[in-house]
Amino acid sequence: MSNNAEFMEALAAEIGENVYIDIAKWHLYLSDAKLHTVVAEQVYPLISSDKSVDEEDVIHVLQSIPIKIGGGKSEISLIDLVPSQCQVSLVDILEKYQQEM
Repeated sequence: MSNNAEFMEALAAEIGENVYIDIAKWHLYLSDAKLHTVVAEQVYPLISSDKSVDEEDVIHVLQSIPIKIGGGKSEISLIDLVPSQCQVSLVDILEKYQQEM
C-alpha cells in the first residue's frame, strides 16, 4: 500500500471489523462505536517503528484512550472494555500490517 491515507483507512477498517468492546456480553465492534480510526491513529507508531509489535505497548495504547460513558458522566479506559482475545487479535493485525509496510 503506497498511499499512507489508504494504509490508515485499511488498518482502521480491519481493526473496526475484528476488535470489539464487551459490555454485559454484548459485542460492540470498534467500527460501530466509531473508535476504529482513533485506535488506528494511536497504534500506528507501533507498526511504523523497526521493532516488533509488543503486546505491552498495545495495552499501554488502549489504556491511554478514554471512553466517555453514561452521557459523559464518567470515563473508562478502552483497555477495560476490550476482552483479552481482542487484544491478541489487535496485536496480530498490527503485526500483519507491519509486515506490509
